[in-house]
Amino acid sequence: MNTSNLVKAEASPVYHYKIWWGVLAAALFMALIIALAPYSDGIVFPEDEGGFWYLWQLSEPTMWTRLSAWGGYALHQFSIWWLIWYAQSSKLKYVKGLHPVNLWALAANGFFIGLHILQTKVAYDGLAQDVHILTSMGSVVILLVMVLIMENQRRGLAFGTKAPMLKEVGRALRKYHGYYFSWAIIYTFWYHPIEVTYGHLLGLFYTFLLMLQGSLFLTRTHTNKWWMLFMELMVVVHGTMVAYVSMLEGQTQGGPPSQFFFGFLLLFIVTQMHGLGLSKAWRWFFAAAYIGMMGYYYAGNWAAMAEVPRIAMIEYPAIIVISLLVWLLIKLTLLLQFLIKRPV
Repeated sequence: MNTSNLVKAEASPVYHYKIWWGVLAAALFMALIIALAPYSDGIVFPEDEGGFWYLWQLSEPTMWTRLSAWGGYALHQFSIWWLIWYAQSSKLKYVKGLHPVNLWALAANGFFIGLHILQTKVAYDGLAQDVHILTSMGSVVILLVMVLIMENQRRGLAFGTKAPMLKEVGRALRKYHGYYFSWAIIYTFWYHPIEVTYGHLLGLFYTFLLMLQGSLFLTRTHTNKWWMLFMELMVVVHGTMVAYVSMLEGQTQGGPPSQFFFGFLLLFIVTQMHGLGLSKAWRWFFAAAYIGMMGYYYAGNWAAMAEVPRIAMIEYPAIIVISLLVWLLIKLTLLLQFLIKRPV
């Protein structure tokens, strides 16, 4: 393969791409997953240990089932990391269409989605066999927090007000976030076996869209504010639906659906809607509609409204922690560069 053509820099796009083709491809994968169901017939799940226990795993895994999950994950992960590195090292510019490397990223993600479907049918094993569910959940929470930091310069953190101290950190995250984001998404994808519960299906579709977004690095579609907002708001639907399904199954440790619905929408009202160029009238409309929905839902049970800020109380303090860690990493890197270059 001639890798010089793989990431050839172009002043203008040679591939015209509409995001809806990618969404359609994600929907087709969902149709394939449903068509090939069931996946866990004859599988004996281990006994539920309570807490944050993840049910969908083998009770007696083997070396081969573990290898199928970890091997598939590793190949998927390093393939995407390599494509990101190769694209960045070739100093590609943002284009309206696609670079050839984007096509390779789309193809790689598509191939490994198909591989994981096949691997689940044959081995029914995932990374959940060896790592805790909080590693998967936590990776996605950190991803969402990093987006808030990166978007600070465009929309601010609270009602359009920017945090100047996040400028340097945001710049670093915008340059290197692809490595972490691809890890969080691919790790979470291989953490779960393919399943057709409502929670799994919605989570898979969201994951496919995130892979689509991740494949479009260095394109204008990747930075389209409306598409990025859609990606952020999908967590409202996903979080609410997973909590609802868990509630129906008698699992309440994650919190009620209303906590996720109103909690994630609070982020929209406080932060996300302020980078869209909306008029004050529209922003007041959304705020009033949000307050109205809360008033209707919590009427007669006002004490339950204490659950609404819980998501924000996790994500906004996490901004400080992650920013400090990234800032320290930046300074440590600069120090190491200075020491290496300093004459002996």
